[in-house]
Amino acid sequence: MNTMKESIKALIEKGVSIPAPESIEIGPEVNIENISGDGVTIHSGCRIYGDSTFISRSAVIGHEGPVTIENCQIGPDVRLGSGYFRQAVFLNGSQAGGNSHFREGTILEEHVKTAHCVGLKQTILFPFVTSGSLVNLCDCLLAGGTGPDDHSEVGSSFVHFNFSTNRDKATPSLFGDVPRGVMLRENPIFLGGQGGVVGPVRLAFGTITAAGSVCRKDEHISGKLIVEQPLKGGSRSYVPGVYLGIRRIIANNVNYIANLMALLRWYEYVRQMFIDPVTFPEEILNGLKEKLVMGIEERVRQIRKLCDNMPKSIAIYRNKKGEDAVPVLIDQMEELYDKKDILTELFSLILKTEQGDETIRDDFLKNMEPVLYDHEKQYIEVIQALDYHDVMNGTVWLRSIVDSVVDRVADVLPAFELMR
Repeated sequence: MNTMKESIKALIEKGVSIPAPESIEIGPEVNIENISGDGVTIHSGCRIYGDSTFISRSAVIGHEGPVTIENCQIGPDVRLGSGYFRQAVFLNGSQAGGNSHFREGTILEEHVKTAHCVGLKQTILFPFVTSGSLVNLCDCLLAGGTGPDDHSEVGSSFVHFNFSTNRDKATPSLFGDVPRGVMLRENPIFLGGQGGVVGPVRLAFGTITAAGSVCRKDEHISGKLIVEQPLKGGSRSYVPGVYLGIRRIIANNVNYIANLMALLRWYEYVRQMFIDPVTFPEEILNGLKEKLVMGIEERVRQIRKLCDNMPKSIAIYRNKKGEDAVPVLIDQMEELYDKKDILTELFSLILKTEQGDETIRDDFLKNMEPVLYDHEKQYIEVIQALDYHDVMNGTVWLRSIVDSVVDRVADVLPAFELMR
């Protein structure tokens, strides 16, 4: 195990640019062989920790101020301005502005850009997504857009609210979806500044939320402009702890997990084809898969916590409603609590086994191979070059994963009548 001075000296000798070597810290657990010497710059005040930290060629760390990195996987040409980054993955050309705060389970795919003072946790941003300043996103996935001039956008001072008044975090929001989003052909989503979304919410591709709006409802139809009026001022009676909308909460949580499952298979089968020691090292792919598994397990934990709240919710609801209590709602809450162990085991099994339609998958992968080499294994170029038939095949395969996950959960929770 090298001392800090030995590690810094070894990095400089392999070609890493460190203008102020006395000002940086390298943890003793860091494998310096995982930091490229090809064009990497580490500016003053930076701290690098973690035995799984990996930094690819031409990455620039701390050009706006000090950066702390802990077990992150950083792809080629990434720029981290300043801030704190833990257990996150950054793919080719992505950028994070000054005073960023990115925590576990965060993935920035190719050419994502975030401005200053952005906080992310358990958040996945698909290629070209751009975020303004003073943004907070936790527990969400944002897809949409076709390129750098046609990208999904998060306006400045936007918040995804992920902690409910019932003190749970079963609140993930899906903006777009995985089966179509990975194909980079869908209309972008625009989340207006000075606004927010109260999770769990699902928004279709092409949705626009007006600046200043706080969205609380799903929108499944593409191309809608959402303009929310401010809530009427004053006080009103409120009984905390009751889940009147439990069916929608569970439906959105299950659909979110199903989409993460589909993305994990996309990484395992499609991204795997792009492995290259320079442009897409295997360590980056391993980081992607690790973060997705982390995200799925987090969502299952939050659903289980939600299940544990059901007895209290039922008691409060019955006490409040008496004979007017809706039997179906009580049945749903009771079923969710009774089936919590079965649900946990099912999600664990699905994570290990669910593959979707393997025949369609194999056909898609076979047809992708010549395109892969025609475009020198450049991910964005390859995906954009796929013909209509192949795009539909890939989407159908991923959709079969989502549908299968939802159907298998629906079998366990018949009272919810879950739909895709």
